[in-house]
Amino acid sequence: MQKENKASEIKPADRLSEVSEYYFSKKLKEVAEMNAAGKRVINLGVGSPDLPPSKEAVDVFCSEIRRDDVHGYQPYTGIPALREGFAEWYRTWFGVALDPQTEIQPLIGSKEGILHVSLAFLNPGDAVLLPNPGYPAYSSVARLTGAKLIYYELSESNGWQPDFDALERMDLSRAKLMWANYPHMPTGANATPELFERLVAFGRRHGIVVCHDNPYGFILNDRPLSILGTPGAKDVCIELNSMSKSHNMPGWRMAMLASNARFVEWALKVKSNVDSGQFRPMQSAAVQALRAPKAWYDGMNRIYRRRRETAGHIMHALGCVYDERQSGMFLWGKIPDAEKSGESLADRVLYGAHVFITPGFIFGSAGERYVRISLCCGDGLLSEALERIQKQVKHVH
Repeated sequence: MQKENKASEIKPADRLSEVSEYYFSKKLKEVAEMNAAGKRVINLGVGSPDLPPSKEAVDVFCSEIRRDDVHGYQPYTGIPALREGFAEWYRTWFGVALDPQTEIQPLIGSKEGILHVSLAFLNPGDAVLLPNPGYPAYSSVARLTGAKLIYYELSESNGWQPDFDALERMDLSRAKLMWANYPHMPTGANATPELFERLVAFGRRHGIVVCHDNPYGFILNDRPLSILGTPGAKDVCIELNSMSKSHNMPGWRMAMLASNARFVEWALKVKSNVDSGQFRPMQSAAVQALRAPKAWYDGMNRIYRRRRETAGHIMHALGCVYDERQSGMFLWGKIPDAEKSGESLADRVLYGAHVFITPGFIFGSAGERYVRISLCCGDGLLSEALERIQKQVKHVH
């Protein structure tokens, strides 16, 4: 007798209906198809640094990988030298003292940390406060945990900082976690010590864990700040930091989480059930990268400053305006009033000039009237993108 085949009835978990494929995942497939058709699209969309890590870090990796005793599983907490390296980095650049034994947890990228923190703190039905505009992973991960999403609006008129009066008027009874991110992605707005003081006070007053995501502090920014430098911050704050942007190591997936020992322990409880640690030669190379002197960061920023100037010309060619004080590796611009949306402008640039820029709507409804240009592209390609867009604009007019 033939057995019944119920394979067609298999369904994914309900949580998958709460998230969609990442915008860049979908759009880059389209860009790949255009490239395959010979259209040679210039990608100014994704923030993947094209500059290399320090030569010293690469040399350490090459040396370490030849050893016979470094290829096994590594501790979930990272090698002691890496935790100590992160602690020294925080002491040197942020003036923050962290115990490398108990207050630092290495991560396989800070995006992983967003998941670990969310799983460690959020029960289904708990509320999480999310910035609008903000990094899409905060909301997609919150949905995967079954949390309730509460967006707090950021506006250009308020320097892309939270409106604390509006926050106090919200129903915060189920709120357990709040995401913040400065220098802000996508707008490039900087933090101030006063902003961090208000965030810490807000978290302490309401018993909300303030999770600050801090990967852009060293890019076109003269004053890196950590929320953990604020008095009382360790009681309620977690900070994620990453070497992807600051040290040109996006593919290495080297990052960290820092907080009080109890919060770090909770995050580790999740992490230790998800992965098996990072490749030891990469950890050793990261230790070396963290020792980079100010001159190394200055050299990187000279390149980004030059690229920023060309990106500004692209914004002007598109009729967009932007704030000169932005930090980070993007340029965020407001589209002209006559333009339908950031998405329509980005698509017109993609199909007409074969240049991919990011529409602001992917970061939330508050980004609808904006576009973003990545600085992770060489001078020659940026200049060519400018020429293509200028030609397209001239042709349209």
